[in-house]
Amino acid sequence: MNKDFSKFGITVKLTLAAVFATLVFIVTSQIPPIPIPATGGYFNVGETTIYVAALLFGPFVGAFSGGIGAMLSDIYLGFGHFAPGTLIIKGVEGAIVGFLNIKLKNYITNTTVRAIISVILGGLEMVAGYFLYETLLAVLFPGFEILAIAEIPLNIGQMVAGLIIAVPIMHAMLRIFPQLKSQI
Repeated sequence: MNKDFSKFGITVKLTLAAVFATLVFIVTSQIPPIPIPATGGYFNVGETTIYVAALLFGPFVGAFSGGIGAMLSDIYLGFGHFAPGTLIIKGVEGAIVGFLNIKLKNYITNTTVRAIISVILGGLEMVAGYFLYETLLAVLFPGFEILAIAEIPLNIGQMVAGLIIAVPIMHAMLRIFPQLKSQI
């Protein structure tokens, strides 16, 4: 593995990705999701876990845990029609947050500011991604009666809630495990 890409070994990264995918699945599916009738989707706080994974362990762990964990939640909760989109959208979201958090380290020393910028940009990809995916579903399957624009404010709320919860968790983890600071 390229040492410039990560200071974690591949075994540790795969293990972290699997653990965080499990956590994303549990948080998304077991903290009661709120159905959104206009889109056939649901509001959840699984975003928090994706953000924590990406901010602490980088783009690979963020992408894998976000895509796989959230996709499995969709299937488990009966929202299988969202699973393919979720795999890509949440995977890209986790990758963006992790990648930006690492790249912005060269320009922004404040961990909180760096995390907020990374999460907002990654979260906006999620909002846009679901809007486009739901629009595609509405065109391909008119029987679903999906109104994609109705979910934009709810997805923004999901992103903000995830940000508000994830940043303090990230700081707590960095205080408990200070060695993580040198890994990201």
